[in-house]
Amino acid sequence: MKKILLSLSFASLFLLGGCTELQQIASQIPADTSTAGIGGVSSVRISQGLKQALEFGVQDGVQKLGQKDGFFGNSLTKILLPQELQKVDKTLRDIGLGSLADEGLKLLNRAAEDAVTEAAPIFTNAITSMSFNDAKGILLGGDNAATSYLQNRTSNQLFTAFQPKVENSLGKVGADKIWEQIITRYNTFTGQSITTDLNAYVTQQAINGVFKMVAEKEQGIRNNIGLRTTPLLQEVFRLQD
Repeated sequence: MKKILLSLSFASLFLLGGCTELQQIASQIPADTSTAGIGGVSSVRISQGLKQALEFGVQDGVQKLGQKDGFFGNSLTKILLPQELQKVDKTLRDIGLGSLADEGLKLLNRAAEDAVTEAAPIFTNAITSMSFNDAKGILLGGDNAATSYLQNRTSNQLFTAFQPKVENSLGKVGADKIWEQIITRYNTFTGQSITTDLNAYVTQQAINGVFKMVAEKEQGIRNNIGLRTTPLLQEVFRLQD
């Protein structure tokens, strides 16, 4: 029922004018106004609360993923082999080179762990530029609405920023040499000529891992009152309960 009332409230706001006018109105409402906005919470506070939730999700996700085993030791984000390399992995294990296959998989994850810190400034920029209209859509959206907002705003930038970092990280942790050795042995044993773009694959998987962690944090804040650890989060997210 609360969400229906909130939707009606937002619909009445749109009668006042377009998105630009709404942003102008929102910018004029004092942050400490208790009666303006939605359910006694001003539009400014709503925007601040959503930004804080996203900031917490990003900080928590990037920090955890950037640690050793942040990807490799996390079943939610662990990078597995791409389809074209799964038969390589199986063949290596069948001929007694399982340890080499294990090392190759681990180093792909190490490269992602090394590269993931590139995400933080890109996310910060997207969060800072969030409008009241963005915040409204996120607050009344589904469990992953905030994560979807970041995906739409940052995916292309993240890929561009991650790819050279991942390429450097693959070399830094020795994954490029290990995989050259793995694929060479496989091609020699099978008489095939397998190639794959590990850089692009690990880049995309690293980005997917960040969004999975942000989504997990967002769902926690939305659905678990105990995870709303600041007065601002408590004030804003009670509106969607």
